[in-house]
Amino acid sequence: MRILGIESSCDETAAAVVQAGRDVLSSVVHSQIASHRPWGGVVPEIASREHVGQFPAVAAAAVAQAGVRWADLDAIAVTHGPGLVSSLLIGLSGARALGQALGKPVWGVNHLEAHLAGMFLDPAAPEPAAACPVLVLMVSGGHSCLLEMFAVGHYRILGQTLDDAAGECLDKGASLLGLGYPGGPAIERAARGGDPAFVKFPRGLEHAKGRRTDNGLDLGMCFSFSGLKTALLYHLKKHPADLAQRAADLAAAYQEAVMDSLALRVERALQATGARTLACVGGVAKNAVLRAKLEALAARFQARLLLTPMAYCTDNAAMVAAAAGLRERAGLGNPPALEADPSLPLVED
Repeated sequence: MRILGIESSCDETAAAVVQAGRDVLSSVVHSQIASHRPWGGVVPEIASREHVGQFPAVAAAAVAQAGVRWADLDAIAVTHGPGLVSSLLIGLSGARALGQALGKPVWGVNHLEAHLAGMFLDPAAPEPAAACPVLVLMVSGGHSCLLEMFAVGHYRILGQTLDDAAGECLDKGASLLGLGYPGGPAIERAARGGDPAFVKFPRGLEHAKGRRTDNGLDLGMCFSFSGLKTALLYHLKKHPADLAQRAADLAAAYQEAVMDSLALRVERALQATGARTLACVGGVAKNAVLRAKLEALAARFQARLLLTPMAYCTDNAAMVAAAAGLRERAGLGNPPALEADPSLPLVED
C-alpha cells in the first residue's frame, strides 16, 4: 500500500510517500524557521499563510521524487491534530481536495501517533510487534510525555509535562541567552565546550515521586520546566556578566538541566515498568546530550534503544504516512479526516 502523507500541524509543510508502512519512497519538508525567527517563535497566521503557498509544490515534489503517478497512490493520510488549528486546516483542505480529485480515501492521523511511527522508519529497527512493549520518551516543541506502547494503537500515558514542553523550554532559554530561534539547536551549539556543572539549575518535581496528579499520574514521572526558566532569568539578573564571560557554561548548564529532567523520569519509568525496549521520538530527540544519557540508561537496564532517525525527529510527513500504514497493517484501520482537532489526545488502551 502506497500512502501519501501530509503534515501541516505547525511550521513545517511536508509531504511524503511511504510504502507498506515503513519504506520511505520520498520525503519533502519545507521549513518555516526563517519566517518565524524574527519573532522568536511560531506566529500562527504566518504559518498558515506559508502552508497555503507551499502545499501544492511540496505535495507534487513528494509524488515526483517517489517515482510514482498520482493514480498509483492507495490513500492519503493527513495530520488532523493536535496542532495549530489554522495550520491543520490547510493540510486537511489540501488532502480532501486531492482525495476527491483522485478518488482516494483520506485518513486522519494523530500527530503524536505519527511521532511514534517515526522510530520504525529506521531500516534497522525491528517490526513493531517484535519491539513492543516499548517505553517511549516523546519530546518535541509542543509535547513532552512518557508512555508505554504495547502495540500499534495501544498506549498508556505514564507522565507528561505540567507546563511547557522541553522544546518550548529550550526556545525560551535560548531567548534569554540571546541565542536566537529555534532554541534547541542554538543552545546545543552554544554549549559546546561549556561546563554543565557551572550552575545547578532545578530539575522540576525532582522529589515528587509517589505523589499523584488529578488524573492519577505519578508526579515523579511528570515534567515541569517553568521553574527552570525562572531560575535562568534570575541568575542572569543577579550575574549579568556571565552572559558575556561564561556564555558556553550557562548554555551547557541549562541544557544539562533540561536533559537531566528527562533522563530522571525515564530512569524511574524503567524501574517501574521493567521495559526491555526504550525509545525516544520528537525533535528534541536529536540532542546529543539526551541521546548519550538514554544510551547510558539503556545499557544500565539492559534495554534495547530505538532512536528515531535524525531526518524524521522533527515534524515530517513520512511519519504521518507510516502511522496510517502501520495501523492498516495491524488491522485497525484509520479514521476519516473529518475535521481539525487542535487538542486531539493520544487515546490510551
